[in-house]
Formats: sequence, C-alpha cells, structure tokens
Amino acid sequence: MSLTAPPAPAPRITYGAVLGSPYVARLLGGTLTGRLPNGMAPVAILLWATASGSSIAFGGLLSALYGLASALAQPVKGRLMDRHGQSAVHLPAALLNSALLVALPVAGPYGGPGLATVLVVVGGLAAPPLEAGLRALWPSVLPDPRLRHAALALDTGTQGLLYIVGPLLVAALASAYTPAIALAVTAALGLVGTAAVALSPPSRRWRPEQSEDRGTAPVRRLATPAVTLLFVSLTGIGFAIGAMNVWSVSMSEHYEQDMLAGIIPAAFSVGSFASGLIYGRRTWSGNTTRRLIVATALFLVGWFPLLALPGPYAAIATVAVPGAFLTIVVACAYLTTDALAPAGRTTEAYAWLILSIGAGQSGGTALAGRLAEQPLASAALPAAGAAVTLTVLLAARRTLGPTGHRQRGRHRRPHRGPRKTP
Repeated sequence: MSLTAPPAPAPRITYGAVLGSPYVARLLGGTLTGRLPNGMAPVAILLWATASGSSIAFGGLLSALYGLASALAQPVKGRLMDRHGQSAVHLPAALLNSALLVALPVAGPYGGPGLATVLVVVGGLAAPPLEAGLRALWPSVLPDPRLRHAALALDTGTQGLLYIVGPLLVAALASAYTPAIALAVTAALGLVGTAAVALSPPSRRWRPEQSEDRGTAPVRRLATPAVTLLFVSLTGIGFAIGAMNVWSVSMSEHYEQDMLAGIIPAAFSVGSFASGLIYGRRTWSGNTTRRLIVATALFLVGWFPLLALPGPYAAIATVAVPGAFLTIVVACAYLTTDALAPAGRTTEAYAWLILSIGAGQSGGTALAGRLAEQPLASAALPAAGAAVTLTVLLAARRTLGPTGHRQRGRHRRPHRGPRKTP
C-alpha cells in the first residue's frame, strides 16, 4: 500500500488568469486596436476614392495595393525587429503609416492618381508588424506554457473580429461624416494601439534569443526545407479564406441580399473566435504536427457542404464549421514555426507565416473573381485551397517532426560584465 498521495491535477486555465497576468491585457488590446486599420484602411481608401470622383475600379486597385504592400513588407520589418528590437520598428512605422493615411485626402486630389497611389503603397509598406511582434512577446510575458497556449488561442481567435468591426466602423463614420474622417480615425487608432504596445516594458525590453556563440557563428538560415514547406502549405489556408469572401459576394448577388456579403464572412469569423476560446482552455496531448494535420483535415471537411450549393441560411451555418478549425490550424502553425525557426529569426519567421496566408488569400480572391459566374466552381475553391494545405502537410510531416513550443523571446537583462574565474 503506497502512502504517497497522487499528484494534484493542474489548475484549470481561465482567460481571467491569462488577461490578469502582467501586461497581457495591454498588449492584446493594443495590438487589436493597432491592427484595426488592417480591416478599416482598405474600405476607407475605397470609399474616399469613389467619393473623390474616381472609379470603383481605381478605388479597388488602391485598396488592393495597400493590403498587398502591407503583406509584402512583413518579413523585412520582422527581420528589423529581430535585429533592433520592437519599439525601434513599431513607432516609426506607425507614425509614417498614420501620417500618410491622413495625408491621402489632403494631398491626393492635388497630385492625381499617381500621388494617391504612392501614398497608399508607402502607407501599406509602413503598416506596423504588430501581429508578428505580439507572437514573439508571449514567451517572455507568459513563461507558463499553458497560459501561453491560451493567450495564443485567444490572440488568434480574435483576429477575424478585426475584419468585422473595422469595415462596419468605417461605413458608420463615412455615412455620418465623410470618408476623410474615416481615414483620420483609422490613422488615430493605428497610432494609439501601436504606441500602447511599443511603449510597454515587455516590448521595449524584448530581444530575440541569441545563440551562445553569436559572435563567432553565423545566424542559421531561415529557409530550411521544413519551414519552406510549412509556409507553402499555409498559402492554401489563405486561398480558402479569399475564395470564401468572393463566394459570399456571389451569394449576395444571386439571392439579391446584400447583407450576405458581410454576414457569411462574419459567421466564419465568429466560428473561429468561439473555437479559439474553447481550444485555449484545454491542455492538448500529442505533438503539434499531428494536431496541425488533424485540424487541417477537419478544416477541409468543413468546406464540403458548400458543394451542395446551400441556400442563404444554410450557407451562414455551414461556413462557421471550417471557421471553427481555422484558429487551431493557425495556432499550431505558429507553434511549429517557433520550433523550427533558428534563434534570432523568430519574428521574421512569424512575418513570413503572415505573408504566406496573405498571399494565398490574394490568389484565392483573384481566381474566385474569375469563376464567380460558375456557382459550383466558386463553391469548390475553398475546399481546393484546404486540400492543398493538407496535401503539403502530409508530404512534409516527417520533415516537420514532433514539435513543441520552445521559449524564444526574452527580456533584456543588464550587462554584468565578464564572470571572474577564481
């Protein structure tokens, strides 16, 4: 008979404990506020362009250029943060981005389409890389892996809400005032949110983990086969999202219900947010690679009902299912990236992950636009994108290997000088 008591079960993780941890609420709230322009700026730019007398086609081009420039610049800004810290990148980027958004309605009409295009492209390039920066901060802010897991799920799940709240806020501001006011509010929110993050002690002190022989050994390359295959696979996730957005517009036109174009993506985002809350509260067994593949397979299966060409109400319910697995896929992808990325390149790796999904989303939007008049093909595109992701992940599963989360970021500590040898 053993007198040793069984170990007490670990206390259940709550989001109150996560948000009550030092700086977590500030970092998460600041990042969400600072990233609202990602959902607001493209819509505000389009409304300003059309209100200024430009065509919808030109306004749409400006909107697309802003999003594309923002995505393409992510890895460069991630690399700069890994070299110089977060505040040194966030603050100048936010100031330039906000200034150019405010300048667009002031200077745009005088410089014509050429100046407007330059302002929009440079503004997109300057958008602060808050999402990648926040993911890099979690290890130093939340040393407990379970709290970090919950924070990552909460962070990932709330991202989709930006693209619901942002466009609605722009529409309300443009309707009540003018598109120029909407652009000004967009700029102000981006600057305030970024400042809340960049001026916080964790962001100011953060430095990436450096290898012990940093002074003598070169930094390992980021583009290993495993990392490359992971990022290639994630383009399929973005492709599915982009195709779904266009499919929702096709549904709204077919059924002559304009609100479907917003309600369907909103249902997808709500599914993602709800699943993130559930996923983050549990400690999951098994390795991250297996969890990533299983979640991707369920994400793929969730798109199959679209092939039956459902009606409006069924479509709204249907897209919530793949949305429920999106947060798990993205969260596991971040953990896998963290395990595969070399020391000193983590933020850059996160930025490439964001770019991969964004590039896939642009491709899905473009192809779905061409096939919008073919209902079955349009409805099949999200599943096709998810199938590409699953296929690449299955082919790469041995390369990705059993992964777990490793702490990358750290707080900078005062230099103590060389240790004396007795």
